[in-house]
Amino acid sequence: MPARHPSGGPRVSTDPERAAAALIAGSLVALPTETVYGLAAVASDRTAVARVFEVKRRPADHPLIVHVDSLASARQWVLAFPEPAAALARRYWPGPLTLVLPRAPWVPDEVTGGQPTVALRVPDHPLTARVLELVGEGLAGPCGVVAPSANAFGRVSPTSAADVMASLGGRLGPADLILDGGDCRVGLESTIVDASGGELRVLRPGAVLVDSATGQPGDGEVAVLPRVPGSHSAHYAPAAEVVIASGEELLAASASPIPEDLGTGLLAPVGIETPVGWIRLASPTDDVEFAAVLYRGLRAADDAGLHRIVVVPPTTGGLLPAILDRLRRAAR
Repeated sequence: MPARHPSGGPRVSTDPERAAAALIAGSLVALPTETVYGLAAVASDRTAVARVFEVKRRPADHPLIVHVDSLASARQWVLAFPEPAAALARRYWPGPLTLVLPRAPWVPDEVTGGQPTVALRVPDHPLTARVLELVGEGLAGPCGVVAPSANAFGRVSPTSAADVMASLGGRLGPADLILDGGDCRVGLESTIVDASGGELRVLRPGAVLVDSATGQPGDGEVAVLPRVPGSHSAHYAPAAEVVIASGEELLAASASPIPEDLGTGLLAPVGIETPVGWIRLASPTDDVEFAAVLYRGLRAADDAGLHRIVVVPPTTGGLLPAILDRLRRAAR
């Protein structure tokens, strides 16, 4: 039997069949992906989708990403799937890429935030892939689940089942479930590319690096339209204040340490020393590891009751744009 939270909250399980059954029954399930954990509901179930907004306290006009099991399934949700978008899907799905496309007429407004587009992706996690397969077998019609990050809106995204329980355990009920798939491999939300018009536009940077003009790997660029998940100026924020610093700025701070300052945490690449009195949160070796531990470090600071988090981001690496994007939003 799956474990149950002592307060009577959601069950915790490693069984994708239980997760699929819960979704089909109209419950919410926190699903693991390669990016972060998502709070899932069957996308065609308006009541369940409304609960996602309620549990997360998410604005009703904020669109949701529909997670599907394949490119073939994704085509059922759209009016058109332009070839440049299909080429990206074939190259990067399953994986941390979300495509924004013209929605089919039947797609609920609750999913799209009332916009003429729908956001789609195929997640890369074996447990969730199996859940999507089972849900598709159990439901008639196009299959997909909405799955925004399984945390209170605007706060730090969860990268483990324990994070989900800490953030939403008190808001989920005994019919809901957390599917424990271990720690997320990537640790940052997916790249979002708007493919609804004639050109590709990167709306949110992530682990997939797409050049807007060619659809080929590149540094990407950040835009703000249409509305997409994670596009609020303040997002991914811990309770503690987040300060972004360079290695040189941190070195200057180390020259005059404040021994009694026990309220500051440091997240910085390995090799950067921790000022006296500060608490080290993580020492990643490169941009990939930095992305994977970023949210974990922010959560650890809140768990320790710290008032300030100084973050020294890496200076190179393909994930740098995504890391800086999340840090800038967390620091506002």
